[in-house]
Amino acid sequence: MSAIASPARDTSALSTSAADVTQNSRDVLSDVLRTIRLSGALQFCFMPTGTWKTDDAPALAELISGDGASKAASSHTVPFHIVVEGSCWLKMDGLHVDLEEGDIVAFPFGSGHQLGAGEGGPTICPVRDLPPKPWRSLPILRYDDLRGDDGVARLRMLCGYLHCEAMNFRPLREALPPLLHLRCAESDRSSWLRAAIRQIALETDHPQSGGLSLLERLTEITFIEMLRQQIAATPHDAVGWLAALADPALGRCLALIHDDPRHEWSVQSLAAAAGLSRSTLAERFEAVLQTSPIRYLRDWRLYLASVALSTSGKPIAAIAYDSGYGTEAAFNRAFSRAYGLPPAAWRQMARSL
Repeated sequence: MSAIASPARDTSALSTSAADVTQNSRDVLSDVLRTIRLSGALQFCFMPTGTWKTDDAPALAELISGDGASKAASSHTVPFHIVVEGSCWLKMDGLHVDLEEGDIVAFPFGSGHQLGAGEGGPTICPVRDLPPKPWRSLPILRYDDLRGDDGVARLRMLCGYLHCEAMNFRPLREALPPLLHLRCAESDRSSWLRAAIRQIALETDHPQSGGLSLLERLTEITFIEMLRQQIAATPHDAVGWLAALADPALGRCLALIHDDPRHEWSVQSLAAAAGLSRSTLAERFEAVLQTSPIRYLRDWRLYLASVALSTSGKPIAAIAYDSGYGTEAAFNRAFSRAYGLPPAAWRQMARSL
């Protein structure tokens, strides 16, 4: 891969203070979040009472395929549940989690899971009970007294999915767990999320003009906050992209790459900026990110290319140049290896969503 030359940057004045590391990590995260494109959010309100359970198949996939999404597009679709009122349990791959009011769960890889209240209740499948689309207002699915157990409280849950193109960025995708779980009631930094959940309840009980758009925006910022808190909770001895953000040297290198992806970065220039030798930097990249600095740069450039293909009419040859490739043919081969589709087919798929 041929890199694109740009004016040299003076890195001699860079320091490695804790404040700088924190700022670098925020800058890298912001770069990814700016390209996240949380589009195509779809949601409905699920309100059962009594004793019940859902099927454990990934039923939300039926909504995705019903929208005409391809396998490539559905790979970055993230189902979610927001508990607005009440409680229930969640089971997934042997994991049992009790969900309470204010809890938010998301499934970055669309993993199948089961929800329920009590034991032995009838199985329901809310997705199959939804009205035909398009929806002019938020669908509300009520299941009253499924077994007449007065002791089981009513549940009100916002369910749905959103398209998150940042899942196409391999380092982020590989760093996320199958289940993201945020307990807003227990977190001081989630007070504004608790207010958002109250607004969701208000919009459900008293629909107003523009309510669906507001719910979509609330869902998007909720997911971004889940990512931020996941990063904050990542142990310092962990591996992966989230851990790299907290590493002083790696955080500095990632910040430089994200700040100027078209620069002709080399292992030597990145190592100098991080205050490490070339071998030490390469070893730390491999240990924490399971990749090399130059491969990470390539992955970020290709991800930015995927966003440009999805969101702009820029010629593929120009996108190839911006991505550091000397020829369109070389870019086509690299992009196809990374994303399973050539650039033109990827663009066509993205525009069909």
